[in-house]
Amino acid sequence: MSIEITRRNFIQFLVGCVAGIHATPLPWKLTDDIAIWTQNWPWVPVPPVGEFTHVNSVCRLCPGGCGIKVRKVDERAVKIEGRTDYPLNPGGICPVGMGGLQLLYDETLRFPGPMKRVGPRGAGEFANISWEEALKLLNDRIARLRKEGRPQALAAVDGNPRRSTMSVMVERLLRAVGSRNYLNIPGAEDLSSMVGELMQGTEAPVAFDLENADYILSFGCGLLEGWGAPGRVLNAWGLWRSEPFKGKVRVVQIESRASNTASKADQWVPIKPGTETALALGLAHVIIKERLHDTRFVNDYAFGFNNWRSGYGKERMGFKEMVLKQYSPMRVAYVTGLNPDQIVSLAKEFARAKAPVAIFGKGKGNLSGSLYEAMAVHSLNALVGNINRPGGALVPEPLPLSSLPEVIPDDAARRGLEQGRLDQAGSWRYPFTRSLVNNLTEAILSASESPVDTLLIFSSNPAYTLPDGGAFRKALGKIPFLVSFSPFRDETALMCDLILPDHTYLEKMDDVAWPPGLQYPLYGVSRPVVDPLYNTKHAGDVIIHLAKGLGQAVGSAFPWKNYEEVLKARAKGLYEAGGGLTRFEEGQTPAWKMVNKASGSRPGYKSFDDMWKQIKGGGLWYKPSPAERNWEGLFKTPTGKFEFFSSRIELAFSRAAEKRPLQAVLKSMGVQQTGDEACMPHYEEPRLNVDRSAFPLQMVPYEMINLASDWIPNPPYLYKSLFDTQLLKDDSFAEINPKTAAKYGLKQGDLVMVKSPKGEVRVRLNLFEGAMPGMVYLPMGFGHTAYDEFLRGKGANPNDIVHGPKDPLSGYPIWWITPVKLVKV
Repeated sequence: MSIEITRRNFIQFLVGCVAGIHATPLPWKLTDDIAIWTQNWPWVPVPPVGEFTHVNSVCRLCPGGCGIKVRKVDERAVKIEGRTDYPLNPGGICPVGMGGLQLLYDETLRFPGPMKRVGPRGAGEFANISWEEALKLLNDRIARLRKEGRPQALAAVDGNPRRSTMSVMVERLLRAVGSRNYLNIPGAEDLSSMVGELMQGTEAPVAFDLENADYILSFGCGLLEGWGAPGRVLNAWGLWRSEPFKGKVRVVQIESRASNTASKADQWVPIKPGTETALALGLAHVIIKERLHDTRFVNDYAFGFNNWRSGYGKERMGFKEMVLKQYSPMRVAYVTGLNPDQIVSLAKEFARAKAPVAIFGKGKGNLSGSLYEAMAVHSLNALVGNINRPGGALVPEPLPLSSLPEVIPDDAARRGLEQGRLDQAGSWRYPFTRSLVNNLTEAILSASESPVDTLLIFSSNPAYTLPDGGAFRKALGKIPFLVSFSPFRDETALMCDLILPDHTYLEKMDDVAWPPGLQYPLYGVSRPVVDPLYNTKHAGDVIIHLAKGLGQAVGSAFPWKNYEEVLKARAKGLYEAGGGLTRFEEGQTPAWKMVNKASGSRPGYKSFDDMWKQIKGGGLWYKPSPAERNWEGLFKTPTGKFEFFSSRIELAFSRAAEKRPLQAVLKSMGVQQTGDEACMPHYEEPRLNVDRSAFPLQMVPYEMINLASDWIPNPPYLYKSLFDTQLLKDDSFAEINPKTAAKYGLKQGDLVMVKSPKGEVRVRLNLFEGAMPGMVYLPMGFGHTAYDEFLRGKGANPNDIVHGPKDPLSGYPIWWITPVKLVKV
């Protein structure tokens, strides 16, 4: 007899226990039986009798880098909770972070050691091999490519955050070998960096002083779904709803679905998906027309707000004229589905707030977004002059980590580095984009033979997470040799020829270089809380070993003995920059308060070695010094000002047009506008190139805080936190509005196929008033074909049917709009 516990049944069971506690011992018997049953789960901690201890570290399950405290009994970890002595997330932690022990101890999720494929690709049939044999296989492969004069046939797809030391190491390995084909999985932080470069002239992503804001205008950011650093944002939300801030901070959520964030916000603005750019510019129209903008900022510290003349005397259109002519509330209402009066009211509220901030980055921020949209949203911060002001958007300098010594390529590497990138990132077509995995996929699929011979995959599961309708999986089938460094038996790893498993984040030292969106510089360092459980190795150490095995030319780029030495070498820049704290005491003034006034805190170390010792022990370096509030000299753009009209975009167009017609340049970049608007944030309706009569609905993916949708597996216990209208047995649910259901003759619980031009997935239907009519909402995080019995085969993965064009200028895939139809099973 099998026992099935759903969240609803479990709650009903608890209520029954309370009601009948004095009448019968049955509830206690059932509770005991369930406890015995759960002990058979492989991930359930069964600690020996021993001493209770705690180890402080940093969570690295997402780029947020929250501080964690791991409770241990003897040598076994038994609980993870948020640290109260960590400034980023004082005590806060998300559900996935709390479930990290399941990812450590569930042996059915992990690789026990190095392995090589012995069966068909994707079958998951591997044989154990030694580390010596595994490293020799890869060394010989790379050495052969260099000997044949094609080192550029080595490529890497890396999920580590772009500024992390592991990202630097992977890219450095490829450069030393002779390949420019390092690809980082793009996310909202990459988009934010692009906005910072084009509008502010800085390399660092835009930061947001959320805790000091009194009006948060969120364009689809999943503040309660895991956006940014989840522990930090959840803590900020608690502050906004508590004294003395209660009733003084207004949160407005702009998105088409009534998510948790939208439902708990002070105002939900249900907008047609993909029209956020138009709304932001419509708000700008009202702010300018009503003279609610900061005239001092836009006139003295901004470029391109007013009309201007070029050096050749040509009259150029500015941001003001563009939005006043083209983005009236009436026109924007038609595009977005909103009421014109609602747009006017929203604009006035935002502009009249004391410390308003507009933020961007859809969902959790794991996936990239639209460049023009992000620029349009950030323009609102500039219009009200809330740049580098309390509660506003900040212009941060890059974290002052030391650069590693320059790689000096040998002749073989130099010839490979002369070849162009396969993804065309950084080319005239995509001048500001650093990495485009979707373009790599296209390059492989369009070639008769794969231009990639050997692909290294770090901290990512692109066969599952990329919104490409399964195209990357097809591309993997053409690559001769695939190597995964994942500790987990994920979809991508199961297709690989060689497995070199990394430690999990609880078994190794690694860094977090400035969590996304944080308003002050912070450098976190995790440390092992337990010894490695299996025969795994730190991927950083493996890279060093690989490089040295490829000979002096490559090995000389990696003079360190181990990965910790690399971390220490980079951290020296923090010491040389001066200042910075390595301790945060419970009850200390919060760092977000210290940003707005001099704290008087002094570093508690006297030398670099002393500082490094403290960082290793506490996992922390941060510098909550007051932000520079003088706009003079703040911006590093070509004009030295905040740019509504991007000089760099105009320059990119001009350079590309030297060898081809400008119209052809813009078309290749995906830009529909041909005038000055192309250099400013503007709205362009995506060209889906699909017969909409055949696919009349739109599929919109969404994320949940209790479901991992990035490269890591979901802690299995979190499935018990889902409602029966999210997952029922093996079926996940699509949310549609009851009006949509009635139009197509569908009802609650129906099994349907959601079909797009790229494929189809099977789901059940949940009729939800919070779903916009005409939309089909699919949760991300389901539909695994790998891992163990608790994750495999549960629900549908919306990435399998995503069909959208590329975002103009950036080249990122548009994943938030896919034309679909529903077919009842």
